[in-house]
Amino acid sequence: MGSKIRIIFAAGLLAILPTLASSNESSNSNSEPFFSPYSATYSTVWKKGISLKVEGTQTLSKTDNETWNFKFEASTLIASLHEEVSFRKNGQTLVPLRYVYKSQVLGKKRKATLTFDWNKNTVRNDIKNKPWNMKVEHGTIDKLGIQLQIRNDLLNHKKDLSYKVADGGHIKHWSFARRGTETIDTKIGRLNALKVVRTDNLSKEKSTYFWFAPSLNYLLVKMEHKEDGESYKLDLEKLNERG
Repeated sequence: MGSKIRIIFAAGLLAILPTLASSNESSNSNSEPFFSPYSATYSTVWKKGISLKVEGTQTLSKTDNETWNFKFEASTLIASLHEEVSFRKNGQTLVPLRYVYKSQVLGKKRKATLTFDWNKNTVRNDIKNKPWNMKVEHGTIDKLGIQLQIRNDLLNHKKDLSYKVADGGHIKHWSFARRGTETIDTKIGRLNALKVVRTDNLSKEKSTYFWFAPSLNYLLVKMEHKEDGESYKLDLEKLNERG
């Protein structure tokens, strides 16, 4: 179950963007904020043999003048997920600094930490206490921050939704496409939402769909993922803007 959750929020998805420039902050790095800080609560349903329903919390906060933190957490008595990334912005793009993933399912734990060094164009992978480094290209993003970058690209009417993602020791290419608008009923009301599908791995057995609400700066309001007979769903229940 843990690997399925990670796929999403990395979403994860969820989660959760396009060519990034150098991590050196540009002259407009202190312009309009990427997004305002907020906290959103989702009804989360995991189906893997058994069905688990739990609340998940997504939070965006600013830790200093240049650094942001984006986090998702969900837990039950038998399963938990914690995923977060610290990042800076360069113009309208995300520059990941440190990504952390932790999950526990029926006592089985998994943890991974990716630390990006943009001066050397490398990322350090700490998995199972066996750290190693790999080269990364400018424009590479993590599997959680991609959700924010997609939101920003939708907000700016960007047509190309293709991204380079650090995943499993490789740089993978994820692509997404718009699929029109739909009306979504949520706990905070009925919302018009843009439907987005991940297209690089779409099949009858595997699919990932996102719904982003333009009226909420393209906040994720719904997500559905299925793979190999298992599924994962998110539905927005509460939004607290903290700008």
